[in-house]
Amino acid sequence: MVRIVEVDGKKRISMTVTFLQMRARPSALPPPQPKGKIALLRAENPPVHFYRYLYNTIGEPYYWVDRRKLSDAALGEAIRHPQVELYVLYADGCPAGMAELDFRDAAQGQLAYFGLMPECVGRGLGYFFIYHTAVIAWSRPISRLLVNTCTLDHARALPLYQRIGFEPYAREAHYIELP
Repeated sequence: MVRIVEVDGKKRISMTVTFLQMRARPSALPPPQPKGKIALLRAENPPVHFYRYLYNTIGEPYYWVDRRKLSDAALGEAIRHPQVELYVLYADGCPAGMAELDFRDAAQGQLAYFGLMPECVGRGLGYFFIYHTAVIAWSRPISRLLVNTCTLDHARALPLYQRIGFEPYAREAHYIELP
């Protein structure tokens, strides 16, 4: 249950953030290929409008708002940084999910954003996608891969991350301010 409160005229939502880390490439067997035509492609120099489509559609049910607050110029700079990689999962020719990997800290990778389109949730794509995203991240010379999730995310997000090998190392109370 999401509780929105108003503080100084601004709407806020409280949440608990869980910070997770993975210290080695996934050791589990690769998941089976999901049914249908599946492709995982890197979006090189993605147009801002395409990124916003993915981010807004995937993140809307989970209150992803940080990137909505950025101007097109600031967002373009962030997503086109040479050490940031955007991967798009396609199912039957349509975007089914996104994973944004940030390698600006050379020692570790950050799974900055990860999610599925609402109509793709529950189709067995999440484990396949997170597994292959982690394998891609570990192709870099990193010592750990980080991700965080919160109580606003899908209920299966935390167990999915743990299933692939992420381990929680911290929890904090946070809030987001709605735009």
